[in-house]
Amino acid sequence: MNKTSVEQKKYRGRFAPSPSGELHFGSLLAAMASYADARSNNGSWLLRIDDIDQDRVIADSDQHIIKTLEHCGFQWDESISYQSHCISDYQTALQDLIQNDLTYPCSCSRKQLRALAVYPGTCRNKIITGSQQKPDIPEHAIRIKLPSAEIKFTDQIQQSYSQHLAREVGDFVILRKDKVFSYQLSVVVDDYMSGISHVIRGYDLLDSTPRQMYLQQQLGYPTPEYAHIPLAVTNDNLKLSKLSHARKVVSDLQTLVLAAQFLGQKTMRHNDYDSREDFWQHLFLQWDINRVPKMEKQKIMY
Repeated sequence: MNKTSVEQKKYRGRFAPSPSGELHFGSLLAAMASYADARSNNGSWLLRIDDIDQDRVIADSDQHIIKTLEHCGFQWDESISYQSHCISDYQTALQDLIQNDLTYPCSCSRKQLRALAVYPGTCRNKIITGSQQKPDIPEHAIRIKLPSAEIKFTDQIQQSYSQHLAREVGDFVILRKDKVFSYQLSVVVDDYMSGISHVIRGYDLLDSTPRQMYLQQQLGYPTPEYAHIPLAVTNDNLKLSKLSHARKVVSDLQTLVLAAQFLGQKTMRHNDYDSREDFWQHLFLQWDINRVPKMEKQKIMY
C-alpha cells in the first residue's frame, strides 16, 4: 500500500452508517455534527456505507438511509463508497501487519471467550500450522499483538482520554473466523484511503479509538482528529439505535432543529426558517463544536 498516495491538505470529514436499518435520530446527530463541522471549516464531507458485515445488512436499507439524508438536506462531495467494494485494501493492510510479525492466529471458541472481559493472549504463543499466511483457513481468527503501553489522545469534545490496550482490551481480532474483516481494521483503512482528517461520531465508539490509533501507528497512517458526541437516550436510559427499534427520522425542520439543539447549538424556532437550506446555512455560520455537551449521554424525547 502506497502510504503517500493520500495527502490530507484540508479538512475532510465523513459519515459512515451501517445499512442494518433505516436512519434514526441517533444517527442523524452524528451525521449533522460531522456535516456541520466540515462545512463550517470549508471542508469536504463524504458518505460511506459500512457494509463489511454482510450478515447484518438489511436489503435496501442503504437506499433508505441515502434518501433520508437527501430529504434532510445533506449534500456529500464525492461518490458514495461501500466497504464491500474495498476488500482488497483490507487484505493489503492485513498482509502488512502479518509480515511485520504483529499478528497471530487464534483458535479460541466463542464458548471460551464468552466469560472473558479481556482476552488473555491464550493463542499468542501457540503454534498453529499454516494459518496466518493462508487466512482462508476457516477455523482461525487473526489477532493483533498489543504492547504494554497506554494510548492517550485529546478528543475535541470529550477532552482527555486514555486506555491501556493490553490491560483493558487485550489482543483484539482484526480478521474473524468467518473471514470477515473487523470494524477496527476496516474503518482505519477506509479513513486512510479517503484521506479523512476529522472523525465525528457517537460516544459509544470512544473506547474503540485507541485501538484504531494503534492500528494506524503500525500501518504508518496519519491519525485523524477525533470528536465523540453524546448518545441520545430515552427516559428509560435506552440508547436510540436500530437494536432498540428507534423510529425512522422524519426529515422536517422541527427534527433538524431538535438535533441541532441536542448538539448544543444556537437555533431559531423551526417555523422561523424559510426552508431546510435556510436552516443549514444558519447552522454552518454559527456552528461551534465547543458547545457540544461533554457527556456520555443525554435524554431526548423523539
